[in-house]
Amino acid sequence: MDFGPHLMLAILEGAVGASVLALTALGLSLVFGVMRVVNVAHGEFFMLGAVVAWFVSTSIAGHPAIGFLAALAIAPLIAGAVAVLVDRLILKNVAYDPEATIVGTIGVLYILQQSALMIYGPEARPVEPPFSHRIALPWLEWGENGLAFFYPWGLSITSYKLFVIAAAISILLAFWLILSRTRLGLIMRATQMDRETALAFGIPVQRVYSIVFGLGAALAALAAVLIVPIQQAHYLMGHDPLLLSFIVVIIGGLGSVRGTIFAALLIGMSDGVISVFLSPTLSKILATLLVALVLVFRPQGLYGKKMA
Repeated sequence: MDFGPHLMLAILEGAVGASVLALTALGLSLVFGVMRVVNVAHGEFFMLGAVVAWFVSTSIAGHPAIGFLAALAIAPLIAGAVAVLVDRLILKNVAYDPEATIVGTIGVLYILQQSALMIYGPEARPVEPPFSHRIALPWLEWGENGLAFFYPWGLSITSYKLFVIAAAISILLAFWLILSRTRLGLIMRATQMDRETALAFGIPVQRVYSIVFGLGAALAALAAVLIVPIQQAHYLMGHDPLLLSFIVVIIGGLGSVRGTIFAALLIGMSDGVISVFLSPTLSKILATLLVALVLVFRPQGLYGKKMA
């Protein structure tokens, strides 16, 4: 296989990772942008979504699509409900103090992780995709009759991976519409800009915080449900999504939705391409170096605003 077909396949694989990473990092960015809270347990809400997806999909008989659709609905709701409970019991009681919330969410991280270990077990378990058809990818080349399509051996992708990309784009568009065109989005943006003024105008800031924290966890769980038929559900699977989400949010700018999506595409696509041609470890090293450069030359991130 020539370089061109290899590159196309790497870009498609990178797009799958970038799509899931964008959803996961968006939840982390949303929580920080509105609440100014660094949620260290964000990766465990991702893990919770994957574990719940396994339980739901294996508990429902019939076609795998039925269990998968049920998991898409149930896992984000459970993760969101747990997050709201965490907000009411922990974050609210420490008055959203930055240092205290970090310590509190570290505690939540270990509680969720060890609870999953006790209930789910230490094994990595697959979730059957709702559909998975192998799709051969065409490539162009010059021949005797001019430009023509041909199908290189081994150049293919599954229909489910293409679905993940399309689903993530749809969810991101829906989130943007909610944030920019609805009353809830207006209230969230007002709370983000000035908490005291929002309180003065009668906005229930505490309720907004609970909704935002729950929505951030639900986005992470939704991303996990989409990716778990490709990967496997495991009680320690929250580490990488948390690390990559922090990298994305730092590069894009804390609290910037546009920056988060751009950085997720940058990191996800580069990870896919570098992993195919060089080494997965090298992609993580380059991402870390990129974070260091951003922190040195543009601490607020590519799309972030300087703090007053």
